[in-house]
Amino acid sequence: MLSNSCKYGVRAVLLIASKPVSSGKVGLKTISSELQIPQPFLAKILQILTKSRILDSAKGPHGGFSLMRPASEITLMDIVRAIDGDEFFDSCLLTGEKCNYYEPSKGVCMLHNDLRKEKVRLTRFFSSKSIDALVRQLKKSSDVII
Repeated sequence: MLSNSCKYGVRAVLLIASKPVSSGKVGLKTISSELQIPQPFLAKILQILTKSRILDSAKGPHGGFSLMRPASEITLMDIVRAIDGDEFFDSCLLTGEKCNYYEPSKGVCMLHNDLRKEKVRLTRFFSSKSIDALVRQLKKSSDVII
């Protein structure tokens, strides 16, 4: 459902958010090493998140990445939209075209009604999960991985 890029983006944001703000920005090499994500691929993902104003970045010896706004204001849906867009939520599973939610007279696929309910549910789920809440959960249990 989510692309590898999106999954890596979520993991990177969670790692950055889990670091103390006082330690400064988190470097690309650190994120790549800790999450075992190839550095060139990760750099492109972090660039997308920076352009989407989820992350802040700085170059140089003390550069790296930090959250652009509080973790409580960033949701999983923000990251999904930044990296994967709304295509999964807006397109027909069978044709790949934009779903005719509001114009059923133009035809709907046989899965439309059932899938629409699930897509709405997933949108609510991703929108309800803040990075802050996920980091708190991460810190609470050593069994949770990112």
